[in-house]
Amino acid sequence: MAFDLMKLLTDVFDPQPGEVVTVACDVPRALGEDSEAWKERRAMAAEWQRAFAALGRGRNFTVRPLLTYRATGANGAELPDAGALAGQSVAMRETLLGSTLAAFLTEYSATAALDGLCREKEDFRAASMPGIAKWMERTSLAADYREVARRCKILERALLGATSLEVAFSTGHRCTFDLRHRKPEVDDGFLPRFKGGDRVINLPSGETFIVPYEGEQPGQPSLTNGTLPVREGQELLSLRVEANRIVKVEGNGERAHTLRAFFAADPARTNIAEVAFGCNEWAQVTGNVLEDEKAGFHWAYGRSDHLGGAIGVKAFIQPETVVHQDIVYAKGNPIQVAEAACVRPDGMKVRVIRNGAYAVF
Repeated sequence: MAFDLMKLLTDVFDPQPGEVVTVACDVPRALGEDSEAWKERRAMAAEWQRAFAALGRGRNFTVRPLLTYRATGANGAELPDAGALAGQSVAMRETLLGSTLAAFLTEYSATAALDGLCREKEDFRAASMPGIAKWMERTSLAADYREVARRCKILERALLGATSLEVAFSTGHRCTFDLRHRKPEVDDGFLPRFKGGDRVINLPSGETFIVPYEGEQPGQPSLTNGTLPVREGQELLSLRVEANRIVKVEGNGERAHTLRAFFAADPARTNIAEVAFGCNEWAQVTGNVLEDEKAGFHWAYGRSDHLGGAIGVKAFIQPETVVHQDIVYAKGNPIQVAEAACVRPDGMKVRVIRNGAYAVF
């Protein structure tokens, strides 16, 4: 069946009469930054704006001209103060808070900033799509989102009330994530007006996530510990984790040296910010993190407050060093998850993944 953008917008957002919709994209800071994929993404943003406008004429809601802004240069960074609507400079914050729905098709993730706006205004929700590509209309965007939602709920039940998540990787490395004082959230592809809970989703959607306990409570250090393997090109790196922080990057190659310098430049980057299970079976692993993470297990380092954690922009040395970066181990990635199990307070384990495949559905 051919992809139907109007149907996707209706099914996901169900825009209501009187709403104000803003579609946005970021633009390169310099000519040398641009790419064919980014150009295609900006064209997609214009297409989404036109589709929303056509839908708005039938459903009686307002759609603004395409909002553009100078790229932030980093995933998780704050949005700039100003953007442009139809060539006219506008204040970003006022424009977005004057909307009820925003869709961001961007090069750099705006998820954290959009989450902050959702916390300011109850009647505001947003879809963040960093790295979205046209070919996803044939894969994860075309998913049966009823099935995606069913799987998200099963994973949420597995994580709910667990005190830890034990993960063993195909490399032999192991890591235990401390889940105390935290609740899982689902990103199931549904974002109607006044949705309860988290009002920011990714598209394509399909994951259940949780922020490991980061040790913010006095006298209660985080128990997240272990070693996380990362494949960078031909290099296999080992990230040693203690108390929810990456304390050592083991490896002798160029990528290991680069990553050590990256973490040394701002210690807040070493925070383990998320663990998650992607469950969109239409997602394909291609190296595009937006879709890769919907295909299986992943974790992230850096900023976490937009997902329910304690590490926000102020924890970083400066706004320019803020980051939230996912590392994916879905089927098709060079490193797999051999086993992942949620541990209950009574010690009982719920196995979620076994031999690289889900064991819960």
